Parts: sequence; C-alpha cells; structure tokens
Amino acid sequence: MATSHAFAGNPLKSCLNPDSLIPFLLDSSSPDRFLILPLRKGRPLARTDDSNPPRWELAWVDSTRLDRLEARGDEFVYLGSTDLAEEARQCHYWSVDVSEGTREWGEGLAFIELRTLMVATDWADANSMGQLAIAGHARALLEWHGLTKFCGSCGSKMIPISAGRRKQCTHDSCKKRFYPRVDPVVIMLVIDKENDRALLSRQSRFVPRMWSCLAGFIEPGESLEEAVRRETFEETGIEVGEVIYHSSQPWPVGSNSMPCQLMVGFFGYAKSLDIHVDKKELEDAQWHSREDVKKAITFAEYEKAQISTAVKVGQACKGVEQGPHSFSFNDYALESGEMAPMFIPGPFAIAHHLISTWVNQGVPGSGQNEKSLKRMNSVSSL
Repeated sequence: MATSHAFAGNPLKSCLNPDSLIPFLLDSSSPDRFLILPLRKGRPLARTDDSNPPRWELAWVDSTRLDRLEARGDEFVYLGSTDLAEEARQCHYWSVDVSEGTREWGEGLAFIELRTLMVATDWADANSMGQLAIAGHARALLEWHGLTKFCGSCGSKMIPISAGRRKQCTHDSCKKRFYPRVDPVVIMLVIDKENDRALLSRQSRFVPRMWSCLAGFIEPGESLEEAVRRETFEETGIEVGEVIYHSSQPWPVGSNSMPCQLMVGFFGYAKSLDIHVDKKELEDAQWHSREDVKKAITFAEYEKAQISTAVKVGQACKGVEQGPHSFSFNDYALESGEMAPMFIPGPFAIAHHLISTWVNQGVPGSGQNEKSLKRMNSVSSL
C-alpha cells in the first residue's frame, strides 16, 4: 500500500551545501556517484522493463557522459542525495532541461508526459511512487527556472545559486534572492451531514461523467479555512461551517505558469443546502448520496486505467507509439463494458482520497473519536 499521495514521499535527502558538489559533477573526480535526469519540455526521460504490464522507471544519465547533455554547469539543478547500500559513498541526483537539444537518446528511451507517468504508476509500489515524486520535483524546479530568467524587481538577469535551488539578481544594487514558486490551493469535500450527501462539481474542461471536489487558490491575507469557506460560497452559494484538515499533495502537473501547486485537502460541513452555481467557474454542482458515490468508486476500473496507460508508456519507449503519450479517461468503464454513469478522479489525485475517505470511513469531527482522525490522515487505497 502506498504511504503517501502521488508526487509526495520523495526518497531523496538534501545535502547541506549542494554548491560544493558542482565541481565534482563536472569533472567526475569525486568517489561519489552523480546521476542526471534529462527533461524535455517538462517530460522526464523514461524507460520500461519487460514485465506485463511494463513498469516504467526514470532513465538517469551518468555524469561520466555529460557530453550527451549539451548543457552548462549552471543549468544543472540539484534534486537530492542517497547513501549507496554497503558503500561508504553517496549518489547525488540532478536534473537538466534539454528542450533545446536535438540529440537522440537511444533505443528504449522516451520523454513521457508527467501526467501519463502519474496514471501509469502502480500506486501500491513504494519505489514507483518515489520515482514519480522525484520526477515531479525535477519538473517543478526546471519549470520555475524557465519562468524566472529576469529579476521581478529591477528586470536584470538572474543566475542560479545553491545548485539551482535558488536564483539571484545579478545587478549590484539589487541582488535579490528568489525561491521556487509554490501555489497553494484548497481542495474540499463539502458534506451535508444530516442527509448523508457530498457536494461534487464539474468544470467545463472535465471529460463527460467526471465529478470532483471543489477547489480554489488561496488569496493573500486569508487562512486555509477561510479559503475553503470563501471558494465554496463563491462557486456554489453553499455556506460552510466546520472545516477539517485531511492531507496535502504536491501537484507539479498544473499549467506551465504555475510550476507546482500544493493541494491542501479539507472536509467542510455545510450550513446551507441550496446550490447556486457560478457558471463562470463551474459547469454544474450537485449533492450526491453516499451510495451513489460509493458505486462510482466501486465500478470505475482504476487499475485497468493504470495498466492500459503503463502499456502505452512501454510502447512509447519502444518507439511503437508516437505523439503526446496521454491516457484516456474512457478507460474508467464498468465491468460490463458500458461507460460508468459517473466517476471521480483516480487514486493519483487527492480528490479521490477525500471522497473515498468519506465514503468508506466517515469524517472525523463533530463528536467522532481520535481513532477516526488517525485513520483519515492515512492515504486510502482501493
């Protein structure tokens, strides 16, 4: 069973002074090992094994082959380090953007969309989940670097420092430091306790029959709980009283202008029930009974979608399938072959765990005991 959300649980640990590693990265004089993950337009380089279904893994490039990367020393971004088993040395992991390069990377390798790798990941496999977290971290840092080439204060050029984990303005009278951008988002399952229902919504960009939790960005000067209440009221007209924290999830697969969102999940108890949908924000919002939502979770074949997407990744790495290497939500079908009347996002999304926690375990608070609270904070798995 996975112990964290997709993109969380990164197994790498930070070095106290990563800048000190850069000379060794470039000249290979250190006894430590250095591995680099190339990304092209936000897509990490990956390979798959011969298992059925195939299992993907990140395709690291050893520092002894830096000539293949066509990159300068200041373009490498430090991701973290691990101790090598039974060896008195470490392995240091880096990433670099090779979007401008034209080099072929070899047979059995392909740059795969991070969302596709997310769906193709076996969420019960801790090693695969760890690799997904590393890939998400790398994409978030490199996308941030691409967006922060010039100082937001004086307009001068910026340079990476701290092995790419910070940037600094080059103008002598400025020298401001900038840190990687994280955009916090509240995502909430609003509950009608008296009638045992949950409020689910649809956006126009959703595929047909897909419903999910409400969500929205936090505004300056408000708390997380205030953001839950404001967003719910603005989008649906529902007033929320008690707000209960569930968990959080990094989300590095949002738009390119927001390299990494942090999804902060909550339950909220409704104080009013009449829905007034803001059509500028949502296509629809409705109350759904626990039984209907449970059916949507039970019949949607999330494992089937994971396996079929893993096969697509394997085909892409073998050169069989070209294009964006994306998955289809149509893989979420009933066992009879008919399309599900409604479904919710898969186990890779925090929305799934908010909804399945409510369906299967109930929600702590309002008199429920501490044992339920501890259960809720663990990631549910189907």
